[in-house]
Amino acid sequence: MADGPSARARLCDPEAEVSAHWLVHEDGRTEALVAEDRRAWHAGAGAWQGRGDVNSRSIGIEIVNPGDQPFPEPQMAAVEDLLRQIMQRWHIPASGVIAHSDLAPDRKCDPGPRFDWRRLALQGLAVWPVEAGPDAPLAKSLDAIGYPPATDDVRLAAFRLRFRPWATGPEDETDRRLAAALLG
Repeated sequence: MADGPSARARLCDPEAEVSAHWLVHEDGRTEALVAEDRRAWHAGAGAWQGRGDVNSRSIGIEIVNPGDQPFPEPQMAAVEDLLRQIMQRWHIPASGVIAHSDLAPDRKCDPGPRFDWRRLALQGLAVWPVEAGPDAPLAKSLDAIGYPPATDDVRLAAFRLRFRPWATGPEDETDRRLAAALLG
């Protein structure tokens, strides 16, 4: 959505058939929309680590951003605070914090290339490859990480969206080494 009011309206519209547990506005305000112990319809069809129905076993956080803008500092700080609380409450490891683009790479692209996953990882709120791993087959690494089945180019794009957002072209050694590093 282009702005917070538009996002909130859509997430609260029963006809849209989409919802989230939390909405994080541009100014850093967090708004609870669905109780965390209830199902929200944020992820849609997708899978992670071989398991479908992600909506039934996840906490959905929607971050207001049209996708082509940087995430403002107050918003990133709010996401960090919210993640810390949720991860503590539900005993979620950093590896359990994923993007919509991770679980549904053929349909979703959010939070997008401007989202600072490394910043979260430095605080233990997400994963990030610290150093390059071995030059292992990318498909095998992506399977082990948890990416769902899709064409090779779709999975590469999803992986890069999170770990190498400005990379282009075919799979390369850096992709393979970064993915392998996440396993080790």
